Amino acid sequence: MNGFDKVVGSYEEALEGLTDNMTVIAGGFGLCGIPEGLIRRIRQMGVRGLTVVSNNCGVDGFGLGVLLEDRQIRKVIASYVGENKLFEQQLLNGEIEVDLTPQGTLAEKMRAGGAGIPAFFTATGYGTPVGEGKEVRHFNGRPYILEEAITGDFAIVKAWKADRYGNAIYRHTAQNFNPMAATAGRITVMEVEEIVEPGALDPAQIHTPGIYVNRLIQGSFEKRIEQRTVRAG
Repeated sequence: MNGFDKVVGSYEEALEGLTDNMTVIAGGFGLCGIPEGLIRRIRQMGVRGLTVVSNNCGVDGFGLGVLLEDRQIRKVIASYVGENKLFEQQLLNGEIEVDLTPQGTLAEKMRAGGAGIPAFFTATGYGTPVGEGKEVRHFNGRPYILEEAITGDFAIVKAWKADRYGNAIYRHTAQNFNPMAATAGRITVMEVEEIVEPGALDPAQIHTPGIYVNRLIQGSFEKRIEQRTVRAG
């Protein structure tokens, strides 16, 4: 990298410094908008004891699910177990720690972390297991629980287009958790479909400013569909 230019030439350089027992915040929703190449590189690195923060943990054999196969993940902070049988099995067997967090709360935890806000109050989860052991305060007669923000050693995200300075645009629903995740990493690595020169993108269309991006790499993507439903013939 040189100055404002965030582009790196390899996945090895993109994830340099990722080691055992770190926290990785990953963008994506199911398999939509996930940084496929960065996840594959984490598996190749063989790092272990990871805490992974993501809406879910991929599917069996793809996405973040591949990191479960070699027991690289110690803890997952997610909204649901989803379509991953191995994730479910490891959870029920006590092989992995899972902190299930309401989806909106999880998104706000990332956003707050990126904004430097240490915690916030929300009504979501009050009176349920989610709220057990958490501080409760009343505002306008309604109870709220205190939720702490989330930050990570690394954030890995996927965008559609970015310029060499890291200013990025997401495509439709592939935006999902990516903008929040991008702000919450000490080192944010962005994988994109296309890299363009500065000035090629409309400033009014930028979703993630390059100030949040430390490393940028162009990848290729399978974009697998979780459940393909077709009309009966």
